[in-house]
This record gives sequence, structure tokens and C-alpha cells, in this order.
Amino acid sequence: MPPTQHKDYYATLGVKKAATAEEIRKAFRKLARKYHPDVNPGDKKAEEKFKEISEANDILSDDKKRKIYDQFGFYSDQIDPAAAEAAARAGGGRGAGQGQGVPFDFGGFDFSEEAAPGGAGSQGWGSFRDIFSGMFNRERQAEQGPHPGTDLEYQVNVDFWTAIRGGTARLQIQRQEVCPTCHGKASTGGAQPCPECHGTGQVTQMGGRMKFNIACPRCGGTGKVQNACATCHGEGTVYRTEPLEFRIKPGTRDGQRIRLAGKGNAGVNGGAAGDLYLIIRTGTHPVFTRQGDDILLTIPVTVAEAALGGRIEVPTIDGRAQLRIPPGTQSGQKLRMRERGVPSATKEGVRGDQIVTVEVAVPQVRDERSREILREFARLNPDDPRGALWAKV
Repeated sequence: MPPTQHKDYYATLGVKKAATAEEIRKAFRKLARKYHPDVNPGDKKAEEKFKEISEANDILSDDKKRKIYDQFGFYSDQIDPAAAEAAARAGGGRGAGQGQGVPFDFGGFDFSEEAAPGGAGSQGWGSFRDIFSGMFNRERQAEQGPHPGTDLEYQVNVDFWTAIRGGTARLQIQRQEVCPTCHGKASTGGAQPCPECHGTGQVTQMGGRMKFNIACPRCGGTGKVQNACATCHGEGTVYRTEPLEFRIKPGTRDGQRIRLAGKGNAGVNGGAAGDLYLIIRTGTHPVFTRQGDDILLTIPVTVAEAALGGRIEVPTIDGRAQLRIPPGTQSGQKLRMRERGVPSATKEGVRGDQIVTVEVAVPQVRDERSREILREFARLNPDDPRGALWAKV
């Protein structure tokens, strides 16, 4: 794979160069939720942005790839950090952090077979070819081993009652599966000249001002490639859209993550499949408001009920229930109905409360008899409710 140059992966994810692996992971997930194609259907800019942050995350989340990127200013899957450091020491070069983003400065010399004095047996530049050739072959062998599949993340909308009572939800997901034709081998047998090196087994690679020949990364230096599978085009995996049904536990909260192991993208060369993460978004209700495992409700009461107290009937998520109104209840006062809230999805046998906010409804006086009664009430209760307020002014 040719090196990717002039890309600031740290800036792409919006993190500092000294960011921890956890900070990189969080930054990627935040941006992925914003730019994922499923969230922005048909938006080409969002699609390109998602590819950029995915590429940056692929490099920076892998310790070995990140080390190469930090040292050279670009990433090539052909460069081994230890061998590159050895090459720098052997040639008296300097690391990328000491120069201007150029890992080695040899005055623009060509380190190919033809340019090296004395040919392959030279004690000078030929040693570089030995070092790089060895490390490229090791990288190629590593690439052919098992690679685990990547994780997937989807947002799922469920209605208010399903999140509280539990149930099942369905959605369509797109994931990579092992190719049914080649069974993940990426080829169907037979070989042909490698189109990358045109059968020579070598390609020229640039690193800053250093130029060297390496074993072709596509054919591993053999000059031949296997005939690619026509179904998966040599990838070993194919994309499939499939329906998925999963269980919603009672009490599932908004923003909760559900992990389905092995339901992510398929691995390559026998690697394990990734996981599927579902982010739950719960719906609202016209009467009830959910806050964690508590249910919030505003209920109107009459002046008489608030003043004299009594019992009233209120709705709960389980049906109707009786609520005691203490005498002298004020408008805005909150009353707690214990264990009338949502069952906890994480703690067995634990349940939230229902918090009822009382709202005193002032009546519309329509007859003279009622007005007279209220005047009499005012004479018998001359206390000024604004007295405490004036005392503080």
C-alpha cells in the first residue's frame, strides 16, 4: 500500500498528539455518530468525512501503526517501527520528530539497486536494502494472518412503553460477511502477473527524500497474484443487508448501549467477527416524563382539595392509583409515590418512584353566592400570603 502523506490524523479527530487511546476512541465515536452514512443518507460530504475519521482512527487506534505515523509523518503498512529505527541509526539519519517531517535526509540519493555503488554486495547502501527487504517481508507475512472484523454501531428508536415494559425491536443492518464463493480466501485458484509490479516482484517507494526498492506489497515479491474471487473482488468479504431482531429489557434507558457479540463485520483469514453496538433512543409520552428510573407527572387539584387535603386518583405507568393530598398543600409542591416508577434494567428488584407535582387550579366564580362565600372566607382568614416577601424587601 503506498504511503498516505500530508494528513494530520490528530487534527482530523480533534485530539492532541499526546492523546491517550481512550481519548482517541471517544473522539472517533463522537464524530462517527455525527457523520455516519446511516445518519446522513445521501450526504456526500458527510460520507467523505466519515471515511477520513475512519482512516484516522484505524491508524491512531493501533499502537504499531501510530508509532510509524508519529515517526515518519505518514503511514505505510510496509514499515516496521523497529527496523525503521535501525535503518535510521545505521545511516546516521534523524527521526521525523527532529526534522521537518522527513524521516531521513540523504541529500536526495537513490537507494535503488541501480543507484547503489557496488550493487547488492556493497557495504554501504546495500545494507539499507537488506534491512527494508527483511522488514517488508515480515509485514507481508503478518498481513496474511487472521484479522478480526470491525465493530458496528447503530442507533435504534423504541417507543416509550417498549423501553419501560420491555419487548423486541427490529431493524435492518448492513454488515460484512465471509464471501460465500471463496469462503474468505479472496481468490478462486490460479495465478496471473501482478498488475502492481508488472511481474517484477518489486516496486519503488518514497519516504521524504529517500527512495528505495521494496518487495511488491500486493504479490509479496513473487510477481504473481492469485485470481481474485469474482464475487467479493478479492476482499474475502461481501456486504449484506439483513434484518435483525433483538430483545429490549424492561427499564432500558435513553442512550443505553446494547452489545451483540459477533454481530459486527466478519473477520478476514479466519479472524473473529466484530461486535454490534445498538444505541437506544426512547420515545416520549404526552402525560408521563421519564427521568432515569423515575416518572414525573403534574396533576391539578381544586382549592378545596389543596386546603383540606384528601385522596385523589392519579395515573401511573401501571394504571390508576390513590394519592394522599396533605392539608395545606401548595401549588408546585412535589409528592412522592414510592416504587411507582420504572423497573431498573441493571438492578434486579429495584424500581424508581413517581414524583407528582401538584398544581392548584383556581376556579372561575360564576354566581353571587360563590362570591359571597369567598368574601366570607377572606374575612375569616385575613393572613397576607405576601407578608414574608415584603419583610425581606
